[in-house]
Amino acid sequence: MANVFISHRSADDLLAQRLAAEIGAAGHRVWLDDFEINIGDSITERISDGLAGANYLVLCYSSHGMSPWLNREWMSSLERQLSGKGIKILPVVLSGGKPPVILADIRYADLVGDWTKGVSELLRAIR
Repeated sequence: MANVFISHRSADDLLAQRLAAEIGAAGHRVWLDDFEINIGDSITERISDGLAGANYLVLCYSSHGMSPWLNREWMSSLERQLSGKGIKILPVVLSGGKPPVILADIRYADLVGDWTKGVSELLRAIR
């Protein structure tokens, strides 16, 4: 079982929740802000804790573009990945959008074109 952090735009909440349910049903522990950040919690502290325990960051590309929060999550994860700290970025096209230039060479799962195939490929990448 892996620890999977899902990084997404709030405009894509419903799709992110659907994806989280499928990853969780495959036996993995999923960190999704909607489930992990409660009223009164420090948002930055909860996100930091979630990222610190993650084996995988599922970076959801959105037709709404990138947000400052999304950028902080994938950038910090990329630094950890490049430093050999046991996290891997797994990009998915959740609702559209394009990858940041520095991640453009990383293969992604396309959930817009074929949700079932994309989730299957993503789950195969999560060990």
